[in-house]
Amino acid sequence: MAFCNKVGGLLRRSISQNGPAPINFMLNSIRCMSSSKLFIGGLSYSTDEQSLKDAFAGFGDVVDAKVIVDRDTGRSRGFGFVNYSSADSASEAVSAMDGQELNGRSIRVSFANDRPTGPPRFGGGGNRGDRGFGGGDADY
Repeated sequence: MAFCNKVGGLLRRSISQNGPAPINFMLNSIRCMSSSKLFIGGLSYSTDEQSLKDAFAGFGDVVDAKVIVDRDTGRSRGFGFVNYSSADSASEAVSAMDGQELNGRSIRVSFANDRPTGPPRFGGGGNRGDRGFGGGDADY
């Protein structure tokens, strides 16, 4: 029942702000509300996993808090994830913490999107065809 109330409230809020809501927005909102994983953006570089967990522990049982770091430098990339044991706790945290200050920075809190499935994506490059690095004839 609480889930239905949240969906109704979300739809009413969306319609009052934007007019009739597109179906994709509504479906994405419903999917996110059943999730317990949050994306936290705008983190200070000094925020570590323990301070992130402590900041969000007041809204429910935090299963995991992860600050994403650069693999080469070990420095924070300025975002992380918090997992709750329940979707209700996650929803409460989004409402309370989005736009709040944490370690001197205004943070953005939203439900995390799943990574797209499929083959792994690699950055940069691409198929160069028959273009090599040198010039001249290809006759050897």
